[in-house]
Amino acid sequence: MKDVTLGLVGVGRIGVMHANNVAALNDVMHPHGINVKLKLTDVAQEHARSVAAGLGAKFLPSVDELIDAGVDGLIIATGTGTHPDLIKAGVDAGIPVFCEKPVGVNVAESLPVLDYISEKGGTVQIGHQRRFDAGYLEAKRAFDAGELGWIHSLRAITGDMTPPPVEFLATSGGLFRDCSVHDFDILRWLTGREIVEVYARGSNNGDPAIGEVGDVDTALAVVTFDDGTLATVAATRYNGAGHDVRLEIQGSKGSLVVGLDEKTALKSAEAGIAFPAGSPYLTFAERFAAAYVSELAAFVELILGLRPNPCTPRDAVAASKVADAAQESLETGVPVRVAL
Repeated sequence: MKDVTLGLVGVGRIGVMHANNVAALNDVMHPHGINVKLKLTDVAQEHARSVAAGLGAKFLPSVDELIDAGVDGLIIATGTGTHPDLIKAGVDAGIPVFCEKPVGVNVAESLPVLDYISEKGGTVQIGHQRRFDAGYLEAKRAFDAGELGWIHSLRAITGDMTPPPVEFLATSGGLFRDCSVHDFDILRWLTGREIVEVYARGSNNGDPAIGEVGDVDTALAVVTFDDGTLATVAATRYNGAGHDVRLEIQGSKGSLVVGLDEKTALKSAEAGIAFPAGSPYLTFAERFAAAYVSELAAFVELILGLRPNPCTPRDAVAASKVADAAQESLETGVPVRVAL
């Protein structure tokens, strides 16, 4: 049995989820002879101690002490503004890094980090968990196999049931950067093509405070790929029916829908149709619970040299460039070319 020790920085909402998922990893990794251990730290030390105690993990008072204590990989689940320095710390220590998206607050801040990783020969995986969701994986397999023919339309939807705190939205960079960036990433990943232009509009019909901090609660972007294919990306903070994430892929031979199951947050208006009959997902963590575990399993495999990097920092920054273009289009009211 080979031991792999992961160090986790940050035990807020996302960090606690990752901590629990690391604990659950052994159900996945034990059959392959891998035992995963966890060490963690956070500036909120008492909270971090409590999380560590509940999971049988080890608490360290600081990032430096965490790294010096000996970890095989570093998981970063802190605020976006801290990502660049923490990524560099992991790279300097010569250990693989898993970092929640995005690489930096904006593309301009992220580009020097990409250069640093490249110059130092670092290994960094960014957390775009939809790449590990069973539905998206099947859609990509079908597309790559030619079962859908050529794609004429893609429609991506991300709807949160309720908005996050306004305090978070004030620093999130906007709905496209915070939410739709996942759709932009998955569209590039699935099609293997670049998005070259975005035209976006948004609205605010919910809490006025969202508009007061410079964000919108609902937005739609029309994106154009480098081969002329069109897609729409819709997002909202107020999908009261439940958390709804779907992707419709329509091709010359066939069509697929990712996220259409018994828990999909919609109902048919047609008589006699009971589908979907299940209780809707309430949060993104519930919708992608299995994908979040799978992405950390992939990180362990990356540490051990068993697989290539499933989501590089350059992939993540490419999606952020689309989000930046969408935000600019939202603010200017005109189509915006994506900086490739």
